[in-house]
Amino acid sequence: MGAQVRFEDRAWQVIGLADGRVHLVAGDGASACVLASALVAAPGFAVIGASAAPPVVPVLWEAVPLAAQERALAWLRHIREVETGLPGGPGSGTPRPEYDPQAFTLAQREAAKARELAGLGWARVSRTTVQRMRLVYGRQGLWGLVDKRHLRGPSPTGRADERVVAAVLEALRRCRGRKKTTIRQVIELTEQIVADTHGPHQVRLPARSSLYRLVKVLADPAEPPGSAARTATAAGRAGGPPAALRPAERVQVATARLPVGVVGEDGAPVVVAVTAALDQASGCVLAAVLHPEQDGPVELSVLLAEMAVPRPLRPGWPALLEQAHAGGPARRLMSLPDRSEATASRPAAVPETLVLDRGPAGITSAHLTVCESLGISLEPAPPRAAGAPSGALRTLQVLAGLFTRHAVAARPAVTAGQEDRADEADGVYWSMPQLQDLLDEWITGVWHHRPQEQLQHPLLPRAGLTPKEMWQVLLGAAGRVPLPLAGQAYGELLPARRSAVTESGIRLGGRRYDDACLDEHRGRGDRFEVHHHPHDPRQVFVRLPDGQLHAVPWAQGEHGLRPFDELLRRRTGTVLAHRAAGARAGADGGADGGVQPGSDRAGRPPAAAQPREAAARGGTGGAVPGTASGGTTAVEPGGLPVYDAEAEAGQW
Repeated sequence: MGAQVRFEDRAWQVIGLADGRVHLVAGDGASACVLASALVAAPGFAVIGASAAPPVVPVLWEAVPLAAQERALAWLRHIREVETGLPGGPGSGTPRPEYDPQAFTLAQREAAKARELAGLGWARVSRTTVQRMRLVYGRQGLWGLVDKRHLRGPSPTGRADERVVAAVLEALRRCRGRKKTTIRQVIELTEQIVADTHGPHQVRLPARSSLYRLVKVLADPAEPPGSAARTATAAGRAGGPPAALRPAERVQVATARLPVGVVGEDGAPVVVAVTAALDQASGCVLAAVLHPEQDGPVELSVLLAEMAVPRPLRPGWPALLEQAHAGGPARRLMSLPDRSEATASRPAAVPETLVLDRGPAGITSAHLTVCESLGISLEPAPPRAAGAPSGALRTLQVLAGLFTRHAVAARPAVTAGQEDRADEADGVYWSMPQLQDLLDEWITGVWHHRPQEQLQHPLLPRAGLTPKEMWQVLLGAAGRVPLPLAGQAYGELLPARRSAVTESGIRLGGRRYDDACLDEHRGRGDRFEVHHHPHDPRQVFVRLPDGQLHAVPWAQGEHGLRPFDELLRRRTGTVLAHRAAGARAGADGGADGGVQPGSDRAGRPPAAAQPREAAARGGTGGAVPGTASGGTTAVEPGGLPVYDAEAEAGQW
């Protein structure tokens, strides 16, 4: 009541408060009645002649040492007693005689408080000190009473003279853009600037080592001494990629190593990597291609074919899926009908922008032409600190780690009678087509249904969506669906080469491809355009004179992926491993005076190779139990174990 307030750019006096309403009267006699909540929230509202001190920030208050907190709270009680006569504020009791506002002035009460604090042992407290603390409390509240000396952080320039700091900055400015400038030259120029500005020997310079540190601190990290000057057209520091708000708006390509043993085409273990195209908005994996790490990056056209053409639309896809399902692990995540249905609903689209990491995909002028024709923009990944992975690479590394667990768990355990699998003894079990099929199944059945932390709404931070759910949500929000390509485009996007059609079909990569559509073109000497997937040998696409691409399957594809032929593949790997071990043993024997070139005698393998040879023979130490005179007899090298059909059937 009676307070002066400012409201709607006018001064008012409060004349009444009733039922949550404030009754106001202006100097010209105008009156108003306003809700109290609306009055205090109105723009420009203020209480004339009163200023509220800001509240103490809890985080800053907790950083203050306990002794400083206690001293500030003690000052608060003393200041309240000086101003109101009561340490606890108005209504907390009767004031002491020397602090009675009715008997003594404010200056007299401040002097009495100074004498009291000096008697209590407070050092250097005078009436001026009490007055200063009282005024600071009126402006800053309790935080103004805190001793802030302990909160001061270290200065980057230390205790260097301000004149020296200004001279160093001027020297750096003059040396900007000079490619051969050294820190020593900057220091010499600084000394010259100080002498010219303030006179010789008028400013004391720090030691040379201190000047070195000062120059390094004041120099721009993006433009150190000796670097070229940045211009307005030069690339500056990136502030992060723009946010993707629509499905397939921004698709980032990254490559990560996959710690899973794989049998290569030559039977030896190879190190594999996975190159994936990740939708930035939804987190869906539009394409994931396994390839040997030593072969280099995956071609961009292969990635475009994988992400832009839905799998059910690809030629021969149902038959290829059945073959892969028959030649994989016995325990599957989904049955064949369920997987066909789930794969049909897997997202596929032509991306608007492809963000390429350094070296994940090979780009040629033909690829640029294809991207331009499809309306795809290519963009390099934003620069980052050395060794720091991008967001897509971190996601892909997590995917690779989780899939590795699944691949290890899906691998059958080695049981009795199966120790002759020498390739599995080295931790290698899967072939490249098997692992690719396993990865596709795991992405479709697990990864796209796994909630992710980055797929959270800001207002729902505890409800992470799955990539497939996020894809559906963004489709509804964007109001448009990104369209994929037709099935014929899958073969068109794959890399091509010229090959002849012989009487036995087409030879490519050591494999034979044959189909009835090649009958009228066999043995004529013409070379046809053959499109092939570098990392999927199951079929190729041949452009015949009718201008269309025809799918030609691998001639041994139908039986090459059957369970029984998987046994042949593993046995072949065992033979190759034994051949390599024998070659190493022969080299070691020749060095030690064993079997020499031209000799017709086979030497014994070294001790290191005997366990593997014994495992290949099916024995436990190179002998067969149950014989007479001693119970054991040696087994000749090259012996094979007895085939156990029931044990092999348990692997299927």
